[in-house]
Amino acid sequence: MWIEVLLLAKLSGGPLHGYELRKEIERSTGRTLSNNSLYPALRRFVDAAAVTRSAQEQEAKPPRHVYTITDVGRELLHDMLVDFSDEVARNEAEFLARVSNFSRLTAAERTAVVDTRDRALAAELDRLGALARTQDDPWSRAVLEQVCARLTAEREWVARLRELAADTE
Repeated sequence: MWIEVLLLAKLSGGPLHGYELRKEIERSTGRTLSNNSLYPALRRFVDAAAVTRSAQEQEAKPPRHVYTITDVGRELLHDMLVDFSDEVARNEAEFLARVSNFSRLTAAERTAVVDTRDRALAAELDRLGALARTQDDPWSRAVLEQVCARLTAEREWVARLRELAADTE
């Protein structure tokens, strides 16, 4: 779903064609979308009336399709941003897609997203920490301890985000 969040968020800034969408997402996230991810999502949005598609003529080339978000799409984007279940919160890309769009949410909505991610991180830290403590193989233990250190660092970042989420409106 993070791809859909990013697509709608980029389209909320103005109409774009597929290539522009791919480049905008890459510039803002560092992730490259394949056409196999991009165009099926855009088709679903067009079918759901969240996005419109129009042909833009080009000289000596086939027309390219330009996508524009609708009011339905804006509502869908908001719903997707705040619909952040405990299961979805385990996925880093899902969390980052929401954080990058926190300006679209209220302080309470941002805090709810951050709190959900923190619960997911805490649960995973508990689970992996227990595994690390009982791991006999030193290399496996080293890997688990490194993953736990990364989770701990992210929880510290999430705590800072919580403060920012509550302070900015």
